[in-house]
Amino acid sequence: MSKSSFIDFKAVKAAITMERILLHYGLMDKFKRSGDSLNGPCPIHKGSSPTQFRVSTSKNIWHCFSECKQGGNTLDFIAKMENVSIHAAALKAIDWFHLDPEAMSAASNGEDSEEEIPRQPANSQIAASSKPAPRKPAPAAENGTPNKPLQFRLDKLEREHPYLIQERGLTLETIVDFGMGFCAKGMMAGRIAIPIHNPESNVVAYAGRFPGKPEGDTPKYKLPQGFRKSLELFNIDRAIKEPADKPLLIVEGFFDCIKIHQHGYRKVVALMGNTMSAAQEELIKKHTVFNSQIIVMLDENESGRAGREDIACRLSKYCFVRVREFDQEDMEPEHLSDDALADIVEGVA
Repeated sequence: MSKSSFIDFKAVKAAITMERILLHYGLMDKFKRSGDSLNGPCPIHKGSSPTQFRVSTSKNIWHCFSECKQGGNTLDFIAKMENVSIHAAALKAIDWFHLDPEAMSAASNGEDSEEEIPRQPANSQIAASSKPAPRKPAPAAENGTPNKPLQFRLDKLEREHPYLIQERGLTLETIVDFGMGFCAKGMMAGRIAIPIHNPESNVVAYAGRFPGKPEGDTPKYKLPQGFRKSLELFNIDRAIKEPADKPLLIVEGFFDCIKIHQHGYRKVVALMGNTMSAAQEELIKKHTVFNSQIIVMLDENESGRAGREDIACRLSKYCFVRVREFDQEDMEPEHLSDDALADIVEGVA
C-alpha cells in the first residue's frame, strides 16, 4: 500500500487493541490490571510512576496524567511513540498486525464512531458540551445482578466510640444519622460498621473499618463476601434528594463524605476508592443533566491525582466538571474546615 492510499482509520482502530500494541512494544510486564484499567509508567515520555499512564481496555483508549497530559486512541498512541503522523501510524499498525485494510473498511461501514478521550490538557476546570456524548454499555461484570438489600440490620452498635468521636471528630448526631458504630460481635466484630445504601435507600452492605491503624496483614476495611462496591456510591440516597442546582461533590472515602456532610453540605458521594467504575459513572449520569455541576475532590496524592483526571475526562461529557486540587500533599477532604469547604462550593455554585 502506498502512503497516498486511502486508509479507513476507524477500521484500523477497531481492529487493534491497546493491549496488543503494548505487547508489541514489550511493555505489558510494566502494567498492572485493575478491573477495566491497565496502569503503569508512561511509555511516551519514559516516565517511572506506576500510576501516571492509564489504559481503558473496554474503550480502547489511553491517557497520561503526568508530563504528556494527553490521551487518545490506538493510532494516537503509535503516532506519539513513533513521532509520526496518524496516517503513518495506521500504516505501521497494518504492517505490524498483518491487517487487511479493504476487508476492515467493508466491515466497518455503517458503524458508529468509537468514544475517545478528549485531546485536551488536564486542567482544574473542564467545560462540557451541551449535548451528551453517546455512551457505550458498561462492562458485563458491572451490568450484572445488583447488590441485594439486606434482610437484617446491625442495631446493637456502640455509637459513642472514641475512634469516631475523638479520632475522626464526628458528633453523636452525625454518627446516629449515618447509622454507624462499633460492632462487638458478628461479621463486623471489632470494627466500625458503616451501612451502605443504594439509591432507593435500602442497606445493601456494611463496611467494617478497623478502629485505628491496623497491624500486620489486617486490612483497614472489610466488606461482605459477594458485595460489589463498584455498583454503589456511598451516600447517593441522600445526595439525590438535594436541589438539582447544587454542585455534586465526589470524594474517595467514607469519612471524607461523612465529615463534609457534618459540615452541612449534603450533596456529596464517595467512590469508596480512587477510581470510578462504569456502573458508578452511570449512576452519576442518571442523576445529573447536561448543565449539572460536579466537583471532583480526591486525596492529594499520586493515585488521587490520576483518579480525579480520569473521572473529570469521563464526566465532562455530560455536565460541568471542576477538579479541586489541594496545595498540601496527602491532604484529604475530611480535613477541610467549614470555611474552606464553603469557598470550594461557592466557587462553583
